[in-house]
Amino acid sequence: MNRRTKAAIALAVSAGLALTACGGPKPAPGSGSGANADAFEPVTIGKGFTGKGGNVNVLMSTDFQTLDPGNSNYVQTANVGQLYYRTLTMAKETAGQPPKIVPDLATDLGKPSKDGLTWTYTLKKGLKFEDGKPITSKDIKYGVERTYARDVFTQAPQELNSALADDGYKGPYSDGDFKAIETPDDRTIVFHLKQPFAEFPALVSRSNTAPVPKAKDTKLDYTNHPVSTGPYKIKSYQRGRSMKLVRNDQWDPKTDPHRTALPDTFTFSLSTAQATISQQLLADSDPNAITLDSAGGLQASDAAKLNEPKIAKRTAAGLLGCTDVLGFNTESITDPDVRKAIALAMDRKAMQIQYGGNRFGKLTQSFINPSQRGYVKQHTDLDPSGKPKLAEAKKLLEGKKVPKKLVYGYADATPRYKNIGTTLQQNLKKIGIDLELRPIPAANYYTVLASDKLPDIARSGWCGGADSGSVRTTVDPNLGPSLDGKTYGFSNSQRYYDKKISGAMYKLRGENGTSEELGKKWATLMDQAMQSYPLVPLVRSFTNSVVGSNIRNAQVGYFFGAIDLSTVGVER
Repeated sequence: MNRRTKAAIALAVSAGLALTACGGPKPAPGSGSGANADAFEPVTIGKGFTGKGGNVNVLMSTDFQTLDPGNSNYVQTANVGQLYYRTLTMAKETAGQPPKIVPDLATDLGKPSKDGLTWTYTLKKGLKFEDGKPITSKDIKYGVERTYARDVFTQAPQELNSALADDGYKGPYSDGDFKAIETPDDRTIVFHLKQPFAEFPALVSRSNTAPVPKAKDTKLDYTNHPVSTGPYKIKSYQRGRSMKLVRNDQWDPKTDPHRTALPDTFTFSLSTAQATISQQLLADSDPNAITLDSAGGLQASDAAKLNEPKIAKRTAAGLLGCTDVLGFNTESITDPDVRKAIALAMDRKAMQIQYGGNRFGKLTQSFINPSQRGYVKQHTDLDPSGKPKLAEAKKLLEGKKVPKKLVYGYADATPRYKNIGTTLQQNLKKIGIDLELRPIPAANYYTVLASDKLPDIARSGWCGGADSGSVRTTVDPNLGPSLDGKTYGFSNSQRYYDKKISGAMYKLRGENGTSEELGKKWATLMDQAMQSYPLVPLVRSFTNSVVGSNIRNAQVGYFFGAIDLSTVGVER
């Protein structure tokens, strides 16, 4: 998923994190222990709070890409989506750890057949939409069906779809019934797979399985008011300006032990400049405020203020499953040696500073990380300290057809993404390449990356997909082939396709085994693919998110990369 994954937690309620940009563990302000804390230890603010009521103000620099669960591959939508839609299973967050897959609408994690090709789920009793109508298995099937209408929903999540049989299905608007899903009765739904899939319970935690009543489906306009199945519903929504969620009185907490639903309302401001968000949170000008912006909306110039005790005690923090990368358009930069030369010329250390230094993320050599199941050591010629290797880069370009000019695209709402481009511009000039910096409206950023307007180089992020603890759900979406194996996959914005390696990935999709066993094979293919440098890993994110002084149960989601909305509450 773009921005799209993905240590035990042991900390005091009031703990904050102090970490200088040069790194190294320091005492956690507010802990009172004086003992050294792990530099990347998770910090939850107001842990254990159970009070109900009040309003949470969510400050955001831009609107959601979409609120339609069937057209969303974005972590921000998944985060707010916890409040107004439910799925068969759910990825339950714990700060600093990969999420745990738990039952949500379903009674359990599913019952597989002996051959692993069929998974059966039973819905809990008493489930209702916001209008009081019962949720049935047919509503879930329809929600999945519409994600196959790729001519309508260009950003629909595809991990579940790629696992199911009936590859030729084109969606309910043109193709009728989907044979890969059966609904023998209103509480039973049966999925038929092409091949066994060890992480299938995680696949049905994605927004594909959010129920959609067919009579209320307005296609692209459904984003304006998706019908709620969760603890909140949309009262008002002005795109690009504001949104308000209020309690859904048809939601039964007895069926939903994983959402605390503490506040009465959530109010979203959708056009606040990041610099303003940063200043308001640091000053505690709104005690009920939080943000979902990446890196807590903080500006690099504000990083030092996190050491102040009064701010540290309001700072939730955690190491994420999210990794930022610079991806190459392999259709425009076709020579692997040229891509490698550009990668080696990058000053990744200087780029890390644009994120706020080590406080906001540690340099990484790989898109996958050791906490994921099946990880095997990855190999790269990138300098571990992030320094450029200009001599090696120039040598690689000898005798090559080197592009005179390239384009770097960045989301215009986040200053550090432009600053990364400025650093890259300076780096590439040293190897004879001019770089144009092209701003892209943040609300349309990933849509542009999926279109024919993909720039030569673009920043993106991934937080682990359906199961951020699994190697496969990072490798396959980002570097894997299409559903039929003939070209690059949907989330593969690098458009990487190698006949041998991509072919092996396509074949691997059909192998049986445990997540750990298959993960090792995916990690090995990832390592092979990365030798041609389709992308360059930058930082694995460590997020500090300052919250208002009334906010409680504030944890940074490992997958979401921001405050987990399903747990937060307000002291009144």
